[in-house]
Amino acid sequence: MPLWICEQCGAQFPETAAPPSSCPICEDERQYVNWKGQAWLTREDLAGRHRLIWRDDLGLVGLALEPSFAIGQRALLVPDGGGCVMWDCVPLVTPEAIAHVKSLGGLKAIAISHPHYYGAVSDWSAAFDDAPVYLHGDDAQWVTRPYRSILPWQGDSYRISDDILLVRGGGHFAGATMLHWRKGADGRGALLTGDIAMVAMDRRSVSFMYSYPNYIPLNATAVRRVARAVAPLAFDRIYGAWWGKNIATDAKAAFDRSVARYIAAISD
Repeated sequence: MPLWICEQCGAQFPETAAPPSSCPICEDERQYVNWKGQAWLTREDLAGRHRLIWRDDLGLVGLALEPSFAIGQRALLVPDGGGCVMWDCVPLVTPEAIAHVKSLGGLKAIAISHPHYYGAVSDWSAAFDDAPVYLHGDDAQWVTRPYRSILPWQGDSYRISDDILLVRGGGHFAGATMLHWRKGADGRGALLTGDIAMVAMDRRSVSFMYSYPNYIPLNATAVRRVARAVAPLAFDRIYGAWWGKNIATDAKAAFDRSVARYIAAISD
């Protein structure tokens, strides 16, 4: 039976004879249903229409579909102890991409910021001996294709290794997570935010939303909670969710300025 992929968000669903009636991620107000109606691709259809590419993005290897598909995010490979931790995920796995990741030491783990980027986590995990998939337990209800290696974690932080720490900021989703890479930016530290804190087009600031496509902002309480989660961390660089959407230097000061600017903008 075919495995189904939502054309609008890229989420995978289990093998069934017919596609699901709807995608709960797209039905949620933070996303949206395709304007032509709910649409599905099989895994084979997706592989026939798109290819998976990889390239450097500010010192990290990124992977993304070409042409762009669904939300269009790219995953990042964070070096860690002779292997890699994949940050966020994409909706497709190919033999060529697996071979390239193996040339970098393979996947030790996969960590996901929030449900919009769950993608093909099960396929990626299976390709690397069931590498653990870390996502926050507060968002586990959004997993559309359960798999044995998915490990929902609880609380405000989870340490994958000495150099990689997952931090729950909340806001965009209850379990919305960022990754702190201690060795990033030549030892000055890097924060991988997905779009929990969205790198703006000026690449000198970030912003915050409950729903980006439907223009629903976060309130000040939620943004302050994200800021408190980040406050103890040292970082000079921020990696966003798309190619080139990064803040290369002085990122912590940029983050703090952005929080103050955002709260001032939404205040009465």
